Amino acid sequence: MTTRYERMKMQRRMQRRIRLVVEERRMSLPRPDHHAEPAMDTEATVEIAPLAEIRPAPLVVPAPLRAVGRVTVPSA
Repeated sequence: MTTRYERMKMQRRMQRRIRLVVEERRMSLPRPDHHAEPAMDTEATVEIAPLAEIRPAPLVVPAPLRAVGRVTVPSA
């Protein structure tokens, strides 16, 4: 039976080994070329379609919203 200290020590050792393996795999992968030309020009102006073309007008016109908590007070 292992003591608490020994279990913690084994767990730390295992975590260290996992970290090393992950780092080795990461280093072995080819690095992406971040300095390549972007696929799309981020500074280009983009035309946005009017809202009516994107979404058709609703068939039923909703009633106008009323303020909540307002009370009409008759003048005395």
